[in-house]
Amino acid sequence: MRIGISIATMQLTRDHREGARNIVERAGRAGEAGLDSLFVGDHHVTAAPYYQNSPVIGRILAEWDDRDCGALYLLPLWNPVLVAEQTATLACIAQGRFILQCALGGEREQSEGMGVSHRHRRTMFEESVDLLRRLWSGETLDHDGHWQLRGARISPVPPEPIDIWIGATADVAIERAAQLGDGWLGDPGSLFDATRHQLSVYREACEKSGTGEGAVALRRDVFVGQSVADANRRMAPYLGNYRGFDPEALIVGDIALVAERLNDYKELGFTDVLIRNISRDQDEALATIERMGRVKEQL
Repeated sequence: MRIGISIATMQLTRDHREGARNIVERAGRAGEAGLDSLFVGDHHVTAAPYYQNSPVIGRILAEWDDRDCGALYLLPLWNPVLVAEQTATLACIAQGRFILQCALGGEREQSEGMGVSHRHRRTMFEESVDLLRRLWSGETLDHDGHWQLRGARISPVPPEPIDIWIGATADVAIERAAQLGDGWLGDPGSLFDATRHQLSVYREACEKSGTGEGAVALRRDVFVGQSVADANRRMAPYLGNYRGFDPEALIVGDIALVAERLNDYKELGFTDVLIRNISRDQDEALATIERMGRVKEQL
């Protein structure tokens, strides 16, 4: 099982350049720790500073090598030609494989703020996935649907195929991920038993559709302390109100305990776990990333 990182690009700093420096520093530390992949997320119309995915991943690839990398795009919020252009360019910048993570985007405020239909986001998502693959392949296309395209094409095209990992939580959405995607990206807030059920849904859907299993990846929010007591003490302020998650969905402990928790997902059959920092403190985040290298060694 590969251990990667999804770097938090919401940075609650008064100095917005400091927030950007924090992201770059975390990427560099993840590379030094030997983590297997590097990703950033996607969010829009935010009150707090959220550094946007395409420019951020383009910058932090300077801190990376030929290991996997990529970014999440909430596809219904984006013009598919723009996503195809930006991800193809990023794939050319990357030294290794570029992976597109994607999801519907469930927040109505984002859709309304971006001027797109929230009600039609499912069909917009499916349409976008198809258009992306056609554009990446070098096709010039006309299209009448949610987007009206005439003579749409991109250049450069990706130097190698871009895999699509689809984030999904509900059974029907996981089944759609099995049909449309090259991998499934699990819910970071799901508890272990729910995650096990979701993985079984994905596998059954792959078998039923005859697509074959792709990557099965899971985001987990993590803090690795010097000891279990140290980790629990430092994370106590977060555990009661963290993203609306059940505290049991979080992984908090020392190197041995975090490795033990992640090994449970390895035994389920996950190919990738992408850690996200719980702590907003830069020193604590960097220490967790460094210790995750030692967790990876234990796994």
